[in-house]
Amino acid sequence: MEVRGRSGGIRRPVMQERIIIALLAVLAMGAWIVTIQQARANSMGMGATMGMSGPLFLGVWVVMMVAMMFPSAAPMIVLFSRLAHARRGRGQAFVPTWVFVIGYLAVWAASGIAFYAAAVTIQSLAGDSGWIAENGARITGVLFVAAGAYQLSPFKSACLSKCRSPFDFILKSWRDGYGGAIQMGVQHGLFCLGCCWLLFAILFPLGIMSVPAMAVLAVLILGEKTLPQGMLLARGLGIALFAYGLGIIVAPHLLVHA
Repeated sequence: MEVRGRSGGIRRPVMQERIIIALLAVLAMGAWIVTIQQARANSMGMGATMGMSGPLFLGVWVVMMVAMMFPSAAPMIVLFSRLAHARRGRGQAFVPTWVFVIGYLAVWAASGIAFYAAAVTIQSLAGDSGWIAENGARITGVLFVAAGAYQLSPFKSACLSKCRSPFDFILKSWRDGYGGAIQMGVQHGLFCLGCCWLLFAILFPLGIMSVPAMAVLAVLILGEKTLPQGMLLARGLGIALFAYGLGIIVAPHLLVHA
């Protein structure tokens, strides 16, 4: 948002925005460093959870989300900060940006709990069923097909359009106060989760702590949300995932573990 100063000119909180962007970059870079170190430490872990306990998995998951999602969430976070600065400049009540971010991260923490529960269940089923172990590649192929189909679905397009339009989201979803900021963060986090949950799901068979796979996925998500042709990129990715999944179902040896 832009703020009019006493002279009537337009003043933008450029320095504050640069600080916010710098902090997001530092947090994302730090999260990548921690993620790489954790990946090395768990390189011998087995199964979808890589042998991690629930609390450890959740901690690692949240760090991964900071590393992978903060770059694409930066436009929304910066816009929230700009509006809060404008309200403060007019003498109105405002909320620090970190409150919005807490709400956003709460969604990803909750998703980590859900993913861990699913991973534990799948590991248990795989241990009890020889058929699942023998057909693991084809099951992964089905997951790729599902992820590809989801990329082409109206629900994906609706969530992605929200993530690609920070200003529109702010205009329609603004809530006052700390509770309102958390609610906005949660709502935006849900849109992001709606965009990406099946993309993250395919990390599990590829290797949940595979840094190359995470890096590629993070770049694709960033492109979907910020590039002018992001919608086209999302559809192209969907077609590629769908075709690759079909290929794995037909020829399981085509599955490449990251």
